[in-house]
Amino acid sequence: MADLINLNKARKERARAEKPAKAAENRVAFGRTKAEKDLEKARAENAARLLDGHRRDGDT
Repeated sequence: MADLINLNKARKERARAEKPAKAAENRVAFGRTKAEKDLEKARAENAARLLDGHRRDGDT
């Protein structure tokens, strides 16, 4: 006779095993240092300021 397994426990064990892999993927996708975020924000603000500086009068 085959061994009986609790399907809830098997499901939870599988979820626990997948959690570190998912965390690693998220670190690659979303993990940036505060310095990197600040640098990107400063570059975006600079680009917006330069673009606004090139507007002609009367344009909105």
